[in-house]
Amino acid sequence: MPPLPDVAAAKAALRERCAARRLARPLAERRAAAAAVTTALLQGLGRTRTIAAFAPEDTEPGHGRLPAAFTQLGARVLLPVVVDGQPELRWAVDTGRLAPGRFGLLEPVGPRLGPTAVGTADVVVVPAVAVARDGIRLGRGGGYYDRALRHARPGAALVAVVFDDELLDELPSEPHDQRVTAVVTPSGGWQALPAGH
Repeated sequence: MPPLPDVAAAKAALRERCAARRLARPLAERRAAAAAVTTALLQGLGRTRTIAAFAPEDTEPGHGRLPAAFTQLGARVLLPVVVDGQPELRWAVDTGRLAPGRFGLLEPVGPRLGPTAVGTADVVVVPAVAVARDGIRLGRGGGYYDRALRHARPGAALVAVVFDDELLDELPSEPHDQRVTAVVTPSGGWQALPAGH
């Protein structure tokens, strides 16, 4: 494995390339991807009682459909809240009302739950910039989800959502990186990955 500064540089370069590709995606492609990943998630989450999820930004797969589509499941849905100055995500129950939060991310209004609330979820749906077939997830670089996933309950499904070309054979990784157990892509749907925690 290359020295850690090289890994960090490789991750930063990958994030930049993926962000540029996402910005360049035509709106029609983004909308089709949102419909496809929403369908795959609803099928995969059918019997889930508690889901921890997120509200995708406009360039992320699922934007415009998630998390609203989760209401069809009748499950309790937790969404993340970024609190200024806090290194860990807080959570709140999704009531259907979202407001802009830190970094411009949409978050639920209402009472905040602590960082360990994610441990009540049967499934944790996480954003990613890219995912490797061994479960390594490349996030946006803030470390919020790597810290949050440490609180996930044992056996919870950890599912990343990416575009088809963001599911890669391998990704650079560091010891703190938390692996996901499944990935959802527009064409591939829900795919189980090796559970390499």
